[in-house]
Amino acid sequence: MKSIENEGNTIKPEQSTLSRFCTIFKLIKFSHTIFSFPFAVMSAFIAAGGMPEIRQLLLIIGALVMARSCAMSFNRLVDAKYDIHNPRTVYRIQLQNNIGKMNLWFFTISCTILFVVCAGMLNRLSLLISPLALLVIFGYSYTKRFTNFSHLVLGLSLSLSPIGAWIGVTGSFAVAPFVLAFAVLLWTAGFDIIYACQDLQHDIKTKLHSIPKMMGIKNSLILSSVLHFLVAVTLFLFMYFTNLKYVYFGGVVFVGMMLIYEHSLIKPHDLSKINLAFFTVNGIISMILMVATIVDIFIFC
Repeated sequence: MKSIENEGNTIKPEQSTLSRFCTIFKLIKFSHTIFSFPFAVMSAFIAAGGMPEIRQLLLIIGALVMARSCAMSFNRLVDAKYDIHNPRTVYRIQLQNNIGKMNLWFFTISCTILFVVCAGMLNRLSLLISPLALLVIFGYSYTKRFTNFSHLVLGLSLSLSPIGAWIGVTGSFAVAPFVLAFAVLLWTAGFDIIYACQDLQHDIKTKLHSIPKMMGIKNSLILSSVLHFLVAVTLFLFMYFTNLKYVYFGGVVFVGMMLIYEHSLIKPHDLSKINLAFFTVNGIISMILMVATIVDIFIFC
């Protein structure tokens, strides 16, 4: 491991700024923004009763991207001492070496500031609650050190996106975005439990906490199934708090079918299809639900 840790301690002179940004996006898995982005957008459309103002929508997307980016880069920095001992994550250390630790801290701080700026440009309430959002998303990185329920905290982090988007449009609280946020929390916790199964041995060796470590893989997969069943129930319940109708209903039915498919891919003795279940299936779920919601709004509202 030393060779990996020491290799490239200094940035290569020929590495361009663009190349470093590409490396950062790879390190923070920018593509995983697809998990929270659709729920923020659909919440904004529901709150506006149609198309939000372009300015509002762009600021909401900007705030979401900045929040996720600073949270993930912070996570990579504070988890480096664990990542280097995990075969699945050791590549992150090489990427950090290529970027440079100071550059990564600068990126983290810059994204944090830009998140607050975007929130403040939306409205006063968005600005006031932005520190609370930062507390949650930064705090997640430490939870595996002392609790088995870090998966729920990750879910809480992503669940802030529909709440923040709603406030960004209306400047006020309402019940509806919290119902959607609860669905996002359950959904995220469910698929993160599945994903964490592959790190069971690493968590045992490093004395980190997780539900798979506490319950074992078989029981963890059962718990994940229960959480995802509750996701479908909550998404149907969400209709009661909004004017969403048949197209959205069809989207939720599709989500339920995809969740069943997701769990059919994973067996306690065979975790080889985790990446398919984690990224591909859940990415489809979030995007289809967003599209169904927006189409429903334009047809029936």
